[in-house]
Amino acid sequence: MDSPTKPQPPPTHMRTEIGEQPAALRATISALLPRTVELAALAQQTRQILFFARGTSDNAAVYGSYLLATRTGRLASLGSPSVATAYHSRIDLSGVMAVGLSQSGRTQEIVQTLDWARDCGATTVAITNDGGSPLAELADVALITQAGAEQAVPATKTFTCQLAALAILAIGLGADLDVGLLRQLPAVIEDLLTTATGPQAGMDQIVAELAEVKGLVVSARGLAYSAALELALKIKEACYLHAMGISYADLQHGPIAVVDSRTPAIIMAADSGPTLDAAVSLATRVTSAGARCYAIGGGAALAAVSSRALPGPRLPEWLAPIALIVPGQLLTEALSRQLGIDPDSPRGLSKVTQTA
Repeated sequence: MDSPTKPQPPPTHMRTEIGEQPAALRATISALLPRTVELAALAQQTRQILFFARGTSDNAAVYGSYLLATRTGRLASLGSPSVATAYHSRIDLSGVMAVGLSQSGRTQEIVQTLDWARDCGATTVAITNDGGSPLAELADVALITQAGAEQAVPATKTFTCQLAALAILAIGLGADLDVGLLRQLPAVIEDLLTTATGPQAGMDQIVAELAEVKGLVVSARGLAYSAALELALKIKEACYLHAMGISYADLQHGPIAVVDSRTPAIIMAADSGPTLDAAVSLATRVTSAGARCYAIGGGAALAAVSSRALPGPRLPEWLAPIALIVPGQLLTEALSRQLGIDPDSPRGLSKVTQTA
């Protein structure tokens, strides 16, 4: 007599929220695209962009800085909140658009920093998931993402919705980006949620192999760098592994020495664009050193020189990072469970982190 089938545990909140991203992105894109006219008017008063954020939001800001610098012709960079909150410095920010990012809109350091930027002469934009938050209330323009409630501590849908909001900010600031492709993004991610976990994708094998290591490197360059930083953060948060998020260029200036048979690399790239050749070269160097290399995206070229590969989105480089993170999120959630960890409630973390 056959033994009864063991019931499957319910999905984690993290896995459920990963699956909610297409709907969250549809709602966010629909809500924010009409705001481009308002953003364009605000942009006339500015010549450069300064981002303020922490944690996952800081990783989103990296995408924003690359996208705006490469597509709007404006200097875009990451600011240091400590200049405002620890050093209490005064800087002339006239002509600057200060963008504060916080999923909750309640990280006091970011609220204080955006308020400081306004007092220093900047126009201010908030990107947050809470329209009633202090950050949203103090900004000249608040872009409210429509991710809905997020119960798992590791951010997933709030991150991708932040990236979508940044793409819309770029359009408002004059970037010649295809709005039609942006509207198609949720459908692309729906397909990716299926293909990344399908039997041909190799997700289970990668999870099993990463469960045996103590640390790894996650690398990308340019627009995809934000996704690499975010994946490294997720692996640290939910899997308690040392994960170094680093650009291809910086990795080759010494840190590549840590990559060996016990320390694999995950390399992320869009299927096309000026950084793809560098990703392929790095993967070749990693495997030649006897280390495992796992590709996320990068098309057939990156897959061919990697130990294993997860499919990425067929999207242009400017849009790809929003979807590139999704296989990484799925990998993190599965690896966390493989290691016997609850990815919804990592030790020592809470949903809103306050920094001084």
